[in-house]
Amino acid sequence: MDTIAETKPAALNVFSHVSEGDTQYEPGGLRDFFLYRDLGIAAATGGQVVAQLVKANMAPEAGTGWHRHEANFHIVIMLKGWARFMYEDQVTLVKTGDCVHQRPGIVHFLFDYSPDMEYLEIVSPADFTTIDMPAPAAVPAPTPWA
Repeated sequence: MDTIAETKPAALNVFSHVSEGDTQYEPGGLRDFFLYRDLGIAAATGGQVVAQLVKANMAPEAGTGWHRHEANFHIVIMLKGWARFMYEDQVTLVKTGDCVHQRPGIVHFLFDYSPDMEYLEIVSPADFTTIDMPAPAAVPAPTPWA
C-alpha cells in the first residue's frame, strides 16, 4: 500500500516557516470587514490547505449572511475576543481558546464579534468556495461597538 508521502509529489508538501513580520494583515479576503494574514500554508501544501489569521476590521453590521463552504475540512480557533455564529438554527458563542470544527456543508452566519476578535482559520482545500444559502432561522442583532 502506498503512503501519502509516496503518492504525492514532494513539491506539494514543503517545509514552511512564516514569522510574524513576514506577512501582513491585508484586506481583500472573503469579507471586507475583516483583515487576513496569510500563513504560507497554501503555497507549502500545493493548495491542499489554507491557514490564515482573520481579525475584525469594522463593526458588525450585516454580518456574513447565510452561507456554506464547499470544503473537506474547516476549523476556527479563536485567539482573541469572541464571535457569535448561527450554525443552522443554533446561536454559538466562540470565545478565546475555543475551537470549532465546521462540518462540510454546514449552513452558518457570523453575525457578531468583538473589536479585538482574531481567529486562526484552517481549511482544505485552500481554494474552497462559499455559497450563499437561504436563512434557516432568524439572526439576533449584533452588539454595537462603543
